[in-house]
Parts: sequence; C-alpha cells; structure tokens
Amino acid sequence: MGKIVAVIPARMGSSRFPGKPMADIHGLPMVGHVYFRTRMCELLDETVVATCDREIAEWVESVGGKAVMTLDTHERCTDRTAECMQKIEAQLGEDVDIVVMVQGDEPMVTPDMIRAAVSPMLDDPSCGVVNLMADLSSVAEFEDPNEVKVVTDLSGNALYFSREPIPSRKKGVLNVPMRKQVCIIPFRRTALIEFNAMPETPLERIESVDMMRLLENGKPVRMVYTAVRTKSVDTPADLELVKELMRDDPLRKDYP
Repeated sequence: MGKIVAVIPARMGSSRFPGKPMADIHGLPMVGHVYFRTRMCELLDETVVATCDREIAEWVESVGGKAVMTLDTHERCTDRTAECMQKIEAQLGEDVDIVVMVQGDEPMVTPDMIRAAVSPMLDDPSCGVVNLMADLSSVAEFEDPNEVKVVTDLSGNALYFSREPIPSRKKGVLNVPMRKQVCIIPFRRTALIEFNAMPETPLERIESVDMMRLLENGKPVRMVYTAVRTKSVDTPADLELVKELMRDDPLRKDYP
C-alpha cells in the first residue's frame, strides 16, 4: 500500500457562512478541530489543509501543521483537493495512493470514521471513491437543504445525491431510509485525477453536490454507513449546536 494523505479543503468565502473555518469552537478555530482529529488516524501518512486564504494557512502553520495554498477560483472542494494532491506529490517526489478529503466544516470527525471510509479501498483495489453516510435524526433534518441526502442500490453504491428529501415520503410510506452524506471522501489517486479532468455536469450543478459528476459519468461511488453522530457546520445555528455537542467530546483532551 502506498501513501495515504488526508486533505482538508477550507476557504473563508462560504456563501452561507463567510469565515466559518476560523469560527471559534471552545477556543479553537473549526478547521483546527478538523485538523487535529483527522491526523489522529494511524492510517494516514500526512494531513494537509488546502486553502486559498493566508489567514487559514498561517493558523495551521502556527500549530506546526502543513498548509498548501491553492487557487481561489475553485467552485468545488474536490477540485481544490485535486490541486493540493498534485502539489503534495511534487513536494514528495512520489505519487500518493489514496487521498482522503475531509471537508473543513466537519469538526466532529473521528479517526474511526476515517478508518471506516478507507477500509473498502484497502480490501478492494478496484474501489475508486468512497463516501460515508449516516442516519438523519429527524424529518426536519431530512427536509433541510443544507443536508445532502443519498439513496443507494442493493450493493451499497450511491444511486443519487440530493439536497431534497429522498426517497420521497409523499407517496404514503413514511418510514423511509433517511440518510445523509458525511463529507469524509477517500479517492484513489487515479479516480481523483479522472474526476478533476471531467467537466462539471448538469445534475452536479443543479444539486450542488460534487459526487453527481461521477454518477452522471457512470462511475460508482461506494457508500459506507457510520453510526457515529456528527454534525457539519453550514450556518451560524449549526455552529451553536456543534459547540454544545462537543462540550464534553473525549477526543478534545488528546489534541496537542
């Protein structure tokens, strides 16, 4: 097995919550929680923050971390991750095998979640892309457009991603699987390069979900279920909820 590198894409210019990577959670910027928790996973050879903002890069470097400056024109975090991977490879002088994209608004990520996401790739060399998925806890979350929902086939591959509530509860069946995408996404190197070379696709644009680019091109996305309760931060209200959820988080004591 070659190198496994985690890349955390983060930028200050979020349309829904400007500046959120540096939003304070118990005395540490959100991106700091993501960085410290991600690098706890022993499968990773390196953890890097990919950003177009000097403020983020300088904070990461101030705690001894590694930041890679990327273009400020990327509309998708996956494209930023691909640019970062190529820069890391140039620095290392060798190719990486797996890039684990951990979005910078997932401050409750755990090492176990990263292990679970990478596991199918370690077992199956043909597996190119994996996403985690988790249960949504309420109908309100199911109907929240900030949560990306996913439905899968009988083999556990994604059929479709949407910000709409799928599958539908409007046909009389109320007890439907309500699952969300959790943005811990390992790519095999070749799959990430292939993704980056593909033009943006119509449904990717409509749904505002990167993974639709792969599905529209007939590429499988393996889904792995996690029972870990997490919450991504899309809005200031989410931030307040995450602060409460992380108040007694056991991983915080293991930060450097």
